[in-house]
Amino acid sequence: METTDDNTTFIGTISGTILSVLAMFDTKDLIKTVIMATIGAVVSFLVSRGLKWIWKRWRK
Repeated sequence: METTDDNTTFIGTISGTILSVLAMFDTKDLIKTVIMATIGAVVSFLVSRGLKWIWKRWRK
């Protein structure tokens, strides 16, 4: 049996797996995820800024 450095099987397996996972995504779910991630990032930012402000006021 002969072995080569040809990665076509590996590339085919990986690309097939990625494409099958991408086919399972729904546009509505993707939009919902983006909106929820944005809300989470904004809330996290505001809470950290608020806590920083409270900490500065408390230390004075």
